[in-house]
Amino acid sequence: MEIVKTFGDYVERLSENHQGTAQWLLKTGWEAQELKFRFAPDKRLLPADRYLAYMMMDTMLQPLRKPQESAVVSVFTPCELLQEVSLNPYNVESFSCYLAASCAERVCLQQAENDGISETLCSYHKTFIGAARRGILPKPKCIVYTNLACDANLLTFQYLADLFEAPAFAIDVPFEQNKENVRYVAEQLQELTVFLEKHTGKKIEISGLKERLARSRRTLENIHQCQIERAKKCIPTDLVTPLYGSMTGQILLGTREEEKYTELLLRNIRTAPEAHGKRIYWMHTIPFWSDAVKKEFRLNDNAQIVGCELSQTFDLESREFDPEKPYEAMAERMVYHCLNGSVQRRIQAGIRHAKDAGADGVVWFDHWGCKHTLGAAQLAKKKFEEAGIPLLILDGDGCDRSHGGEGQTATRLGAFLEMLEEADES
Repeated sequence: MEIVKTFGDYVERLSENHQGTAQWLLKTGWEAQELKFRFAPDKRLLPADRYLAYMMMDTMLQPLRKPQESAVVSVFTPCELLQEVSLNPYNVESFSCYLAASCAERVCLQQAENDGISETLCSYHKTFIGAARRGILPKPKCIVYTNLACDANLLTFQYLADLFEAPAFAIDVPFEQNKENVRYVAEQLQELTVFLEKHTGKKIEISGLKERLARSRRTLENIHQCQIERAKKCIPTDLVTPLYGSMTGQILLGTREEEKYTELLLRNIRTAPEAHGKRIYWMHTIPFWSDAVKKEFRLNDNAQIVGCELSQTFDLESREFDPEKPYEAMAERMVYHCLNGSVQRRIQAGIRHAKDAGADGVVWFDHWGCKHTLGAAQLAKKKFEEAGIPLLILDGDGCDRSHGGEGQTATRLGAFLEMLEEADES
């Protein structure tokens, strides 16, 4: 940890007056980590999860290596169209996670607030904005984003478009779930095709897009099957693997690499030992840096995170999702996204997925700055418990250590797991 802290300190200091060197150092440090994931992975993890860590690290490095072949995207942007014009996803939330893991987030957060960004804005967005302002992150080819799930997107991505002086395309996703709104979003995605072709000089062929959406469908089917079969297995994991899966399942959906990961994961799950220990389903993001959360869940046979809401944002089995209609399929995934519309949809999806995972309890993580999550917490607790699933509301921040509250987190998590154990014994 001291090495990582020293590395982060150097990145932060160099970004003051030597932005090019700060970028080089960040890229070099992450490349070293990529080599570690490739040649010296953590053998306690499933082979699929080792592959996932390497795949995610490589995804993060591409925008640093080839910024003009990359597009800044929000996490729920449908990236199949970007893949068709060979643009790498340059994802705001993922980059902020990695900056935090590199202990380089604090100066970025402070920079954003010094520039007038509200303290209450999501820390993932503030971190990326501050890093861009300090020259730690390079200019992309373009920016593609959506208002889906997060109102911070509307401020963040327009700010970044102005800062980078980069062309931007916004996808408006209506609140209501119906066929008319699917058509409306599909028309925007067709306009996005024109935008991407203009700014890359490459053509998006409908045949290639159909093939890519067929791969997306197979991958989503694998993810659903993995969650069902995992309910009967004991698979201890770390805190970053569920986040990797949440991110790649969005920004790499449609790639051969993501499909390969889900196929490998399904094979690994089928040979895992039988389930034991307390099983927790996690709603919203995970504070991977928290020692209190690590103590309870990191590679622990007795308490495991068995699923994460952000990995299951679209219930494929209830929708058409026809790859032969690729624009409609992508639009359907956005309009019927589990975090779009009434919070009741999100809560009911969480209950379904927690039951599928065989969860003994749920943690609803109140990430600082996420109004959608904070405002729904008490209703979620009521609904989950009516469905027979105990729920812990845990306050904190997924990215900003200064909002940690480690003592309270340790006390509340410990008491919750103890309660689940006692309920099982009675």
